[in-house]
Amino acid sequence: MIRFQSLTLARGTKPLFESADLAINPGEKAGLIGANGAGKSSLFALLRGELHPDGGEAGFPASWRIAHVAQETPALERSAIDYAIDGDTTLRRLERELEEAETRHDGHRIGELHAQLQDADAYTVHARAETLLNGLGFSHGQMQEPVASFSGGWRMRLNLAQALMCPSDLLLLDEPTNHLDLDAIIWLEDWLKRYPGTLIVISHDRDFLDGIVNVIVHIDDKKLRRYGGNYSAFEKQRAANLALSQAAIEKQTRERAHLQSFIDRFKAKATKARQAQSRMKMLEKMEELAPVHAAAAFSFEFREPERAPSPLLVMEEVRAGYRTDDGEKTILANININLQSGSRIGLLGVNGAGKSTLIKTLVGELPPLTGEVRHGKGLVIGYFAQHQLEMLRHDQSPLWHLNKLSPNEREQDLRNFLGSFNFSGDMATAPIAPFSGGEKARLALALIVWQKPNLLLLDEPTNHLDLETREALTVALAQFEGTLVLVSHDRHLLRAATDEFMIVADGELKSFDGDLNDYRDWLFKTRLAKPETEATPETQRVDRKAERRQEAEARQKMSVVRKPIEKQIARLEKRLDELNALKSPVDSRLSDSEIYADANKEELKKLLMRQAELTQELDAVESEWLEQQAALEELGSAA
Repeated sequence: MIRFQSLTLARGTKPLFESADLAINPGEKAGLIGANGAGKSSLFALLRGELHPDGGEAGFPASWRIAHVAQETPALERSAIDYAIDGDTTLRRLERELEEAETRHDGHRIGELHAQLQDADAYTVHARAETLLNGLGFSHGQMQEPVASFSGGWRMRLNLAQALMCPSDLLLLDEPTNHLDLDAIIWLEDWLKRYPGTLIVISHDRDFLDGIVNVIVHIDDKKLRRYGGNYSAFEKQRAANLALSQAAIEKQTRERAHLQSFIDRFKAKATKARQAQSRMKMLEKMEELAPVHAAAAFSFEFREPERAPSPLLVMEEVRAGYRTDDGEKTILANININLQSGSRIGLLGVNGAGKSTLIKTLVGELPPLTGEVRHGKGLVIGYFAQHQLEMLRHDQSPLWHLNKLSPNEREQDLRNFLGSFNFSGDMATAPIAPFSGGEKARLALALIVWQKPNLLLLDEPTNHLDLETREALTVALAQFEGTLVLVSHDRHLLRAATDEFMIVADGELKSFDGDLNDYRDWLFKTRLAKPETEATPETQRVDRKAERRQEAEARQKMSVVRKPIEKQIARLEKRLDELNALKSPVDSRLSDSEIYADANKEELKKLLMRQAELTQELDAVESEWLEQQAALEELGSAA
């Protein structure tokens, strides 16, 4: 097992851990979480032997093989698939030894090495590497391309492939989803569920953690606190612990106040001196409980749009793509979309299908190759591009960026607004170059919020956000009153912020009648389907695959039937909230005895009529809501 005992570690003058204890059992899958700078990466460096404790002990069995993702990728001419296979260092060592034995014509050693290579699964290594690279989004052609030809994000995927190829007892993954899209994350989650060793993963993706881990290790107040269960279970346990701690502190405060009061009243009285002395000793011995601080949660909200045209934007028979010197390159064709006010669309589709191309065409960054795009009067687009941070001026400050949008606004108003996004004091006027990726992403969001958009086009907005800021964005988007089109690999955000999905596939944009579980099934049935020739146990379970496919198709059909009912229920619930909000002040006024005075007869008459109208509509809406709920329950029992 992994064990830390009385661990003390500092980086420079900053203490990260003080007398911290932790045990992780073999085969457990642990999520490591904590504030930025709390020591997550340093803990990984300890496990890799790159750092040593300043005090206490840190260790695990000496025989364990460790795999981790390298942070640098050399610009090699080696092919992507060979680079991935290099992760299996034992296999590569055996191959080198075999080559040397063949050079020496050492028949006995050659025979031994062939047996060892068979034990190391050398004869399925290419099939395994292809499966890994395919799951991480590489096409068959890309697997043969040199490492040097790939961008930074794709090289990080190659490093991840190397780590997964390495036979290991302990796998350390630091933000493995940062450079992946949704389909690659779904594949990786499935792979990690089947990983037999011990896993420790740092991630800001709560759905990813929920799907994989059975332990959460929280770095809190320089300690390592272990919680059983996934991230959602941790949140509940953490909240309960905070509440219990606060209750204990309040109880102790009352006890201390009571003892102090007795001492103050009686310490000067000879008859009570002994009791007063006794209570003074009790007070001295009472260990003061340290307050447990839950960091104040960051939050923000989108400002109410000034207009809400409907439709906001219409595309008719649009062909989207790029114009180059060699002509036109079509990515998507036959796009027909009508964005109505209040629509909340999540865009799905495998890597390279054209999601970003569609967003760029919607925002006007890419003019359509053919077809028509019409904007509603008063359309204001808030656009977060996948590479939004590169568009910021790194030599300028947050205040400069905001002032550029509103040069006539009072500086104090701009500062107040930036303060609500945690850019206060000197930070508001400092160049953003040294800011973290999360801070730059928060600034990009602030600039969008300032413009009061009625249409949000967000392409992977969470790439650099920590858990806290992701949650703040999720809450803000759920309350946003405008129209939203969202591309994200964060399933928690997609579920909370959107109410319908569209899929970009086969060069077209189509409606997707299903949820994210159906999308997962669709992925494993199409792009992530196991090749028939692959030498894995999965090929022996064709019947089960067919059964799962039938189950997915049945769920898809059921979803088509359920979706309009669920939409109607959501609409009715929204109307019920509106009617109750309208009725509440009427009821409140009618409960005031003053309204029944003779001077207020006309107002009373209007209020009674209004109350009757609202009550009648409430009854009708509630009745319809009950009917729709019954219909939904009937579908559930039929399924």
